[in-house]
Amino acid sequence: MRNANVERLLTSLLGNEKTDFLFSTLNFPSLLEDFEEGTVTRAELAQAMNMALFDDLLQRSENGRVYTKDAIASGGSVFFDHGAIRTVRWAQNGALPPGEAAFTRILRPLGFRLNGRYPLDKLNMTGRAYAHEDAPDDIAQFFVSELHPERFSTEFQQAVTNVVASSKDPLTPLAVSQLSELERDGSLTIEAALKLLPVIVGAFSRQHDLPSETDYEALLLESAEMAWISTEGNAFNHATDRVEDVFALSDEEKAKGRPMKPEVERSRSGRVFQTAYRADTVQRQFKAVDGTLTTRDVPGSFYEFITRKRTFDQASRRWQTDLRFDAGNATGIFKMTANAAK
Repeated sequence: MRNANVERLLTSLLGNEKTDFLFSTLNFPSLLEDFEEGTVTRAELAQAMNMALFDDLLQRSENGRVYTKDAIASGGSVFFDHGAIRTVRWAQNGALPPGEAAFTRILRPLGFRLNGRYPLDKLNMTGRAYAHEDAPDDIAQFFVSELHPERFSTEFQQAVTNVVASSKDPLTPLAVSQLSELERDGSLTIEAALKLLPVIVGAFSRQHDLPSETDYEALLLESAEMAWISTEGNAFNHATDRVEDVFALSDEEKAKGRPMKPEVERSRSGRVFQTAYRADTVQRQFKAVDGTLTTRDVPGSFYEFITRKRTFDQASRRWQTDLRFDAGNATGIFKMTANAAK
């Protein structure tokens, strides 16, 4: 039986057809099999948000759509492991809070807690993972990265300001109050949740104006990641399917001619393995020097795959999935958008 609260939230936002597709495609936390219709818990709202964001990623990634349809057609499913977003830790960020603060104010009331910090020094970024406190193994994590413009040139910093200073804050005063209530009580009425869900889903997008082509070129010269943010904003950079054997999957996808990463990334612990498609190429508009609009091909989002080994925890006497990430793995995966930037 479906969770009626999650179903109602998704149907209101996405319609019946997409809701049915998501329920038949994605893993669903066993925690949410028990529910009280009309009262939405933080875990239910988190799951509904994650499912909607997965759908958004599929709309923007043709490779992701093809893979998912193939998986379903062969009788499989997708275990949504995590979604990744990129942010800019910069004071001149318009009305949007700098860096990950724009999203921790959403994630924490929904029950997500910090689950690791990962310096991405080669990219001049910092990554942080957030896992759900109520069902860490079943509700998709968030990998939130911050770019540090102060580590780049003065020209780069000015281009960052030019791009992000126009940022709007997607959270309305009502949404802020609802998140506060959710953090306090752990639940909302279905009526409040129906109003809040589209607002928080909409936060995962581009909040600033169209970038100029000049600024894009300046950013691309020093950071493919910041250039990506200038066109895609805070949308999902990638969504990830947790699979049993990422090495076998990689070989199978390469044999199909899919645009796979050449090598699988291996964590230093030897327990987390990741690979991905190259980013889909998308068309985006830019402001030209003469004020007109121009269009060019740029890297969009992509689809990732991960295998997590389990260990037997002596204290709990249970098998536990290694939910950590790895800075080296993340740096390698980030190249899936850098390679397509031009």
